[in-house]
Amino acid sequence: MYHSIVRGQIVALFDAVGRGDAKPVLDGFAPRFVHRFLGRSAMGGARHSLAATKAWYERLYRLLPGIRFDITAIQVAGPPWNSVAVVDWRESNEGADDIRTENFGCHIAHLRWRKMTSLTICPDTAGLAATLDRLAAAGFSEAAAPPIED
Repeated sequence: MYHSIVRGQIVALFDAVGRGDAKPVLDGFAPRFVHRFLGRSAMGGARHSLAATKAWYERLYRLLPGIRFDITAIQVAGPPWNSVAVVDWRESNEGADDIRTENFGCHIAHLRWRKMTSLTICPDTAGLAATLDRLAAAGFSEAAAPPIED
């Protein structure tokens, strides 16, 4: 039963992100957490505060305003006090330059009582790099900015 509840929460969180609403994700973090995005890019790095994580989502929406996710698999394991959820996804978006792109990857979330203590986002970093390079070349300097970290 618990795993089904977590799966439903995950679907709702991805839907919210696709609507441009990061608040449910931010509300889903435990008081102490880490939000990681693989790679050394404008989207990369690690954040440990809600302020930095909120700034990261704001950058995501500026660079990829039409981001949408198609969840291809969700696996949840462990008891409520120590769970892991792995979500495989395909992403599509209308970038800030209005050119449609696609990517794929997975999220790995560690949960304690349905609150995320760790969220690691693992995209195809080569595909993301190509998108960010194209955005930077089109004049979106934030696509080449340093990561938001704290």
